[in-house]
Amino acid sequence: MLIFNHSFRGTLDAEPHLSTTRRDWLGLCGASVLLGTSACAGPRLTAMASAMAPGGTLRACINLGNPILARRDSVSGQALGVSVDLARLLAEQLGVPIELLVVDAAGKSVETVRSGQADVGFFAIDPMRSDGIRFTAPYVLIEGAYLVRQGSPLTDRAQVDQAGHRVMVGQSSVYDLYLTRSLKSASILRSPTSPTVVDAFLAQNADVAAGVKQQLEADAARIGGVRLLPGRFMVIEQAMGLPQGRGAAAQAALASFVESAKASGFVARALERHGIQGAAVAPAA
Repeated sequence: MLIFNHSFRGTLDAEPHLSTTRRDWLGLCGASVLLGTSACAGPRLTAMASAMAPGGTLRACINLGNPILARRDSVSGQALGVSVDLARLLAEQLGVPIELLVVDAAGKSVETVRSGQADVGFFAIDPMRSDGIRFTAPYVLIEGAYLVRQGSPLTDRAQVDQAGHRVMVGQSSVYDLYLTRSLKSASILRSPTSPTVVDAFLAQNADVAAGVKQQLEADAARIGGVRLLPGRFMVIEQAMGLPQGRGAAAQAALASFVESAKASGFVARALERHGIQGAAVAPAA
């Protein structure tokens, strides 16, 4: 797990491409009462900041395993993306510095927040993750899709769940959890992370690769000789979450923060800013 510790304001000044994020934050300042803070008046640690970031720094876990939400900048090596922008925005509203805890897989992100090593995280909602974590309503909706070889006889997602079919998934991803419950006849193989699914699918001669649609599309363009099956097998609801022990007030404040970020257009602009296509802002809760 990689850790980057810096103040949000300093990072904005250092990275011109985040100037839009600063303007978005200024637009949200009028709604900062949703956190019970005086974020617009300055970086004053408040009772709510203490509840959400008891160590005085907001530790946000960032999962690079989902390219819709986060990626590593090829030049600076820093984590960038919608989830990073939201984490920085939350830290600024709370008036505290931010520390990014960067992991490469969803399961690691879940455990980091569940154990209290991070104060907030970004996850796909699933019942198997609810123990020890409290989720907001989703802020982004993305699709889970299937990929097969060009010569595969499969032409429809309904054909996947048959005896003898082997489906490759990213270990502990939300679609791993979902397909483990829903597939009755096909067997599941697991790669270490979501970005390695297609390579593992090819290396182990699996019949189907499952994953986030945009990741599969990128892999298809990269390697050739494969195709996506039409449609989706699930809608993935991406939300924020915090350790259960932080209390009802902190949970309500984080939920309000997410709703404000959606309603203000911040999430939509972040998706556009990072060039994300095929993902939709979730409706109001």
